[in-house]
Amino acid sequence: MLNRQDNETMCRTGPGTAMGDAMRRFWMPVAQVSELPGAGGEPRVLQLLGERFIAWRDDQGRAGLFAEHCLHRGASMQLARAEGDGLRCIYHGWKFAVDGAVLETPNVADPRFKQRIKGRTYPVREAGGLLWAYLGPREHEPAFPAWPFMACDDAHRVNAVAVMNCNFVQVMEGLVDSSHLTVLHASGLAKTNGVELDFAKKTTHMQFDAAPAIEADETDFGFHYVAMRPNGEGRMARVASFIAPCFIANPNGDLWFAVVPVDDERCNFFHVWWNAEKAIGEEPMRTQQLAFVGLDDPTLAKYGMTAATCDTEAAMSWRNGYRQDRALQRAGHFTGFDSFTQEDAACGVSAGGLRDRSQEMLSTADVAISRLYRSLLACARGIREGHAIPALGLEVGHVVGISAEIGAAQDWRSLVPQHKIVSSKAGAVASAALHSN
Repeated sequence: MLNRQDNETMCRTGPGTAMGDAMRRFWMPVAQVSELPGAGGEPRVLQLLGERFIAWRDDQGRAGLFAEHCLHRGASMQLARAEGDGLRCIYHGWKFAVDGAVLETPNVADPRFKQRIKGRTYPVREAGGLLWAYLGPREHEPAFPAWPFMACDDAHRVNAVAVMNCNFVQVMEGLVDSSHLTVLHASGLAKTNGVELDFAKKTTHMQFDAAPAIEADETDFGFHYVAMRPNGEGRMARVASFIAPCFIANPNGDLWFAVVPVDDERCNFFHVWWNAEKAIGEEPMRTQQLAFVGLDDPTLAKYGMTAATCDTEAAMSWRNGYRQDRALQRAGHFTGFDSFTQEDAACGVSAGGLRDRSQEMLSTADVAISRLYRSLLACARGIREGHAIPALGLEVGHVVGISAEIGAAQDWRSLVPQHKIVSSKAGAVASAALHSN
């Protein structure tokens, strides 16, 4: 368990918070490229880390990310006019380029005035189907990461995002918790039998063992952990990697996650699949992949898991029973939810917007959960106390998730020799271990 102070430190990400300041030191995905306005289109509001920003493209298609409020007198740039090479505030007509250059100040006669000021914009990049932004101090801007899926074009990549109405840590907990898969996703895993999708083939074995042996190591990028299940005379080892502050390399080896806070009780859950050989981003494979895991648009909208529906009555809540289908459950489905994504969302959202961990009871199955807490607190304390922050400044493209058969006596770490291990003392899950830092 965590005490309430550490829980608050780990989960709060708004301006001026320790975790929020740590996350702002990394390049973060802020939207899917497909969600952005076209060249010269209307500006769009993005909410991240408890703040609002304005995304826009100029007439040449260059993306920009503006602080919401105009540099001049604070009117929202959501109201601004898209005009060719700039975005013009409607209050006094100040016009800004995507890089923050002030192009015009109609109410100021001195033509040199605009050369002395700059609009509040942030560095952005487009890669891997995502718009990335760096929101921290300019003097600390790190190198742009080279995630493996960035080398694939749209035809060989599938991007999706689900809006989750809970704190970002609650989503990440599910991503480093292998023991829930056999239970929560029992009906979904049963459907993987004989399915030709790569995701189905790589997960079907998990329906047979709800208590895998779990070990974890602290690494320079955060931590990695393994879930091992018997497989004939050997074992099936699934290694997942958490890369600070909010990235996961899934054991399937072709699936990457980012969980980015919108605010302290909502987050954007980004998914990226990639395959250099197979055109998974083309139809019908793209839709088949998304529908199988519950990330297709109709299913996300049904459960209020899109930007357009997350504040509507469709959104999961105790009032609507989290949209659980009890008739489906009575008919034999284990949970009564459409697919994997909705099952995970129901468990995360039902725990509360920001859950109290001072009452939880961790077990030997939760070694990776305790490692997650330690890694996140290391990020927050690194900012607050001037210590090193996991993954910051590292090239993380070599960090992988992997699933493979290993011998009964084989060390699972041989599957990830490129990972730098800091500590292998992963057996303790008691709260004392979390407060020993």
